[in-house]
Amino acid sequence: MKKVKLNMILHWVVFFPIILPLCMIFGAFQGAIQMADKVLNQFWSDVAPTVE
Repeated sequence: MKKVKLNMILHWVVFFPIILPLCMIFGAFQGAIQMADKVLNQFWSDVAPTVE
């Protein structure tokens, strides 16, 4: 039978409530930046004159 590492369990219990919201915030921020980049690229491709 494996020995349970109580020290690691304590680390997870303490730091998980800190890590999870930070990951969610940074993920949302990164997603918003990527979406803004896609929207701007689509805007410029629609508005920019085409050379024929």
